Amino acid sequence: MSTPFPFTAVVGQDDLRLALLLNAVSPAVGGVLVRGEKGTAKSTAVRALSALMPEVDVVSGCRFSCDPDAPDPGCPDGPHEPGAFASRPARMVELPVGASEDRLVGALDIERALAEGVKAFEPGLLADAHRGILYVDEVNLLHDHLVDLLLDAAAMGASYVEREGVSVRHAARFLLVGTMNPEEGELRPQLLDRFGLTVEVAASREPDQRVEVVRRRLAHDDDPAAFAARWADEEAAVRARIVAARELLPSVRLGDGALRQIAATCAAFEVDGMRADIVMARTATALAAWAGRTDVLAEDVRQAALLALPHRRRRNPFDAPGLDEDKLDETLEEFGGPGEDGDDDPDPGPGGPGGGQPEPDDAPQGDGDTAARPEAGEGGEPQPSGGGAGEQSPVRSAEPFRTKVLSVPGLGEGAAGRRSRARTEHGRTTGARRPQGALTKLHLAATVQAAAPHQRARGRSGRGLVVRRDDLRQATREGREGNLVLFVVDASGSMAARQRMSAVKGAVLSLLLDAYQRRDKVGLVTFRGSAADVALPPTSSVDAAAVRLESLPTGGRTPLAAGLLRAHEVLRVERLRDPARRPLVVVVTDGRATGGPEPVALAGRAARLFAADGVASVVVDCESGPVRLGLAGQLAGELGGTAVTLDELRADSIAGLVKDVQGSRRAA
Repeated sequence: MSTPFPFTAVVGQDDLRLALLLNAVSPAVGGVLVRGEKGTAKSTAVRALSALMPEVDVVSGCRFSCDPDAPDPGCPDGPHEPGAFASRPARMVELPVGASEDRLVGALDIERALAEGVKAFEPGLLADAHRGILYVDEVNLLHDHLVDLLLDAAAMGASYVEREGVSVRHAARFLLVGTMNPEEGELRPQLLDRFGLTVEVAASREPDQRVEVVRRRLAHDDDPAAFAARWADEEAAVRARIVAARELLPSVRLGDGALRQIAATCAAFEVDGMRADIVMARTATALAAWAGRTDVLAEDVRQAALLALPHRRRRNPFDAPGLDEDKLDETLEEFGGPGEDGDDDPDPGPGGPGGGQPEPDDAPQGDGDTAARPEAGEGGEPQPSGGGAGEQSPVRSAEPFRTKVLSVPGLGEGAAGRRSRARTEHGRTTGARRPQGALTKLHLAATVQAAAPHQRARGRSGRGLVVRRDDLRQATREGREGNLVLFVVDASGSMAARQRMSAVKGAVLSLLLDAYQRRDKVGLVTFRGSAADVALPPTSSVDAAAVRLESLPTGGRTPLAAGLLRAHEVLRVERLRDPARRPLVVVVTDGRATGGPEPVALAGRAARLFAADGVASVVVDCESGPVRLGLAGQLAGELGGTAVTLDELRADSIAGLVKDVQGSRRAA
C-alpha cells in the first residue's frame, strides 16, 4: 500500500483542513463539501485525514463494524456476544462516480441465492464506511439517485434496503466528504444543504507558498516513507488533539447568547429551514472543543457561519456561494457576544505542530465568484469575430422563468438525467433479455424461470438451483437521460435592441436553468458580424454558460449560415467524444440572414444538414413588431424542427414540441 501524503504537510488551505478536523472531532456536524479548481490538494487532504482518525473497536466478525460497547440491536449479523472485539484503523471508503446502487447500499447475494437457495444480504460501501470516512470525489458528477441514497443515510445514520425480497437495516454513521470542481457542473441546491460545511479552495498566488508546495510534493514522490517519517511527530500531535477534543466535546456549553447569535445570523441571511442553525450550533461546539475550551465564544459562532452558511444561500445555480462578512459582523455585534470572559486569543492553525483554528484572514482568500467560475475573470471573455460597426455593450438578461420540457424523440441510451426517455441502468424494469456481453443487471425472476424447466435434466438433488450461462437474463430498464443542449444564439444587429436582447437572454437563461435541473450538458455558439464563435464548448457547467451569455455583445451583420455550420461542427466533434448522448439544438434568432452572396439560401443548406442527421431542434423566434416575415418558421422547416415565439416559451403549448417535430417529419 502506498504511503499517503501527511495531513500536516499540506501547505495552506487552512479552511479546508479546519473543516475536516471539525468533522473528525464531531461527525454530527454533517460532513464537508470541498469546492475548487483542479490541482488544489482537495483529494490529497481528504485521503490524508484517514491517518489521523483514532482507531475503532469493532465486534469480531461483524461485517457492519458494530461498537462492542454499544452494538446495534438491529445488526444483520447480530445479536452479538459480549467480549469479542478487535481494534483497527478507521476506514476511508471511496465511492466511485460510476458505482451502482447495489454497490452503494448492498443487495441480495445472488451467488448464495442461486447455489444454496437462501436469502443472504451482501453489504455495500455504506456498511464498509460505518464509523469511518466515506469520500466521494467529483460528487457533482454522481448520479442523482445515488446522491439521494447517500445523503439519506448520512442524515439518518442508517441504511435501509428494501429490494429483491431483502429487507435490511444497518447502522451507517460516517464522516461524509465530497469534492467537486464547479467548472464541471453544480450540485442541486437541495443537495448542497445536506452537507454540513463547505469550503472554497484555490491555488495560492504567492510564489513562496507555491514553491513550498512543489518542494514537498517532489520530496514525497521521491521517498514517501522518509517524507512521512519527517512529519510523524506533527501527525501524532494532531491525532492526540482530535482524541482530546472528542473527550471534551460533551462538556462544551452552548449558552443562550451563542444560540441567539446563531439564530439571528441564519435569519439575517435568509437560509431555508432549520438545518443551518443546527449545523452552526454543532460546528461552534466542535470549534470550542478543538480549541480546548468548554464555552462557545463569538469567534466560534463567526467561524461556524463562514463554514456552514455560504452554500445554503444559493437560490439557483447561477448564484455564487459566499457570505457578506460585514453583514455577519454587524449581526453578531448587534446580538452581543456569548461570552466576554473567555479566552479570545486564537489558537495556532492546524498546520502547526499542534493544529488549531486559523484566523479567517490567514488562509488565502480569493473572490468566491472567481473561484467558482474561473472563466469569468476580467478580460477572459471570448469576443465574437467581426464585430463591425454598431456594436453595443452587453445588456443584462431579463428575469428567468419556468419553461416546459423540451425532449428528444425516441429512446436513447445516454448518461442518466431527467430529460428524454432512455434505456438506463436505473429506472423502472420493463422486461428482460439475454445479455449482450457482460451481465450488468440480473433479472432474477426471468433467470429462475429460464432455468426451472431444466432442473431434472441437469440432475438437481439439493436445494440449490442449477443455473447455466444460457439461463442468465439481463434486466431492461427505462428511465431518463441527459442530453447535449446546444444553444445557437443570434447576436447580430437585428437583435440589438436593448429591451429585445434582454428578453432573449432571459429566455436562454431560463432554458439553461432547465438544463441544469435535468442534468444536461450545454454548449453555446454565437454568431454576428462576419463569423460564428464557440462561446462555450459542451460542458456540464451550466453556470459557465450563464456567465458567457451575460457578457455577450451585439451588433453587426447576421451570418446565420456560419452559426449553423459551426454548431454542426461542434456536434460532429462531440459525437465522437460522447456518442451515446443525443443532442437538442436550440436556435435563438429572428431568422434574418445577411452578409455574403445568397445568405438565405446558404443558411437553408446549412440547416438541412441537421435534418439529414436527424438532430432534434427548436427555433426560438425572436422577431417582434407588427410586421412579421416568418423567417424563423422557414428556418425551423429547413431544420426539421419547430418554431416557438418568446411568449410561447412560457405557455403549455410548448410541451412535446420535439415530439411534434418528429411527427411532422414523418408526415412529410
